[in-house]
Amino acid sequence: MRKYCTWPIVTVTEEGFRETKENRKVKYQEGADQTMKRRHQLGRSIRRLLILILLIAVSVGAFYGFRGYRMYRDAIEQMSVEERVEQIRAREHFTRYSELTDFYIDAVISVEDHRFKEHMGLDLIAICRAVWIDLKTMSFREGGSTITQQLAKNMLFTQEKTIERKAAEVFAVLDIEAEYSKEEIFELYVNTASFGEGYYGIYDASMGYFEKEPSELTDYEAAVMAGVPNAPSVYAPGADRELAAQRTAQVLRSMVRNNVITQAQMDGML
Repeated sequence: MRKYCTWPIVTVTEEGFRETKENRKVKYQEGADQTMKRRHQLGRSIRRLLILILLIAVSVGAFYGFRGYRMYRDAIEQMSVEERVEQIRAREHFTRYSELTDFYIDAVISVEDHRFKEHMGLDLIAICRAVWIDLKTMSFREGGSTITQQLAKNMLFTQEKTIERKAAEVFAVLDIEAEYSKEEIFELYVNTASFGEGYYGIYDASMGYFEKEPSELTDYEAAVMAGVPNAPSVYAPGADRELAAQRTAQVLRSMVRNNVITQAQMDGML
C-alpha cells in the first residue's frame, strides 16, 4: 500500500497577502533608504576631502607664491630688468634678431617652446604636463619652461630648480612680456643662453664651434646650436659628438612635427 506525504494546507487570506506584500515593500524601501544614506555619506566625505585638498593646495600655492615674489623683488632691487637688458645689449658680440637665420629661429622655437608666439610667457599646457611627470616620477626635473621663463632665469636667478624660483619666474615673466616684444625676448634669450665650453650667447658659441658668425651657419649647424642650451655639458659638440648628433636629430624631428620642415628635408641633413 502506497503512502503519500501530505503537506499542511496553509490558507492565506486576501488581507494576509496584502500584509505580506506591504511588508516586502517596507523592507525594500528601508534597504533603499539605507543605500541612499550610505551614498549621501560617501558623497559628503568625498566633497569634504576635495575641499580639504583644495584648501591645502591654495595654502601651499600662496606660501610659495609669496616666497617667489620676495625672491623676484630681491633680484630686481639689486638691478632692474631694464638695467639688465641694457647690460646684455651692450655686450661686444650681442647678436640682433635680424642677424639670426630663419632656420635657427625656427629650430629653437620648435624644440624649446613651440607655442612661443602664441602664449603670454607661460605655457599652461606644458606646465601641467611637467607637473604630472614630476608627480609620477617623484622628481623635480620637468620644468615646462618657456623661452621667456628661461630668459628670466638667465637674467635674474640661479640655475637651481626650486619651487620658489619657479614661482619667482612667473613674476619676472609677466614683467618681461609686458615690456618686450617676442623678437626682443628671443634675441635676449639666445644672447644669454649657455652653450657649453664656457660660451654664453649664440655669437661666441658659433665662432667657437664652427668659426662662423650666426648668420653664416648652415641649416644643420643651426640645428646643432638650437639643441645645446637644453643641457650644454651633454649636448655641446665638444662634449660628446654622438650625443650632440642625437640631440640635433631630436631638434630636426621637432621641426618636422611642427611642420617647419619636411621629412625629406630632415633625411637630407642626417
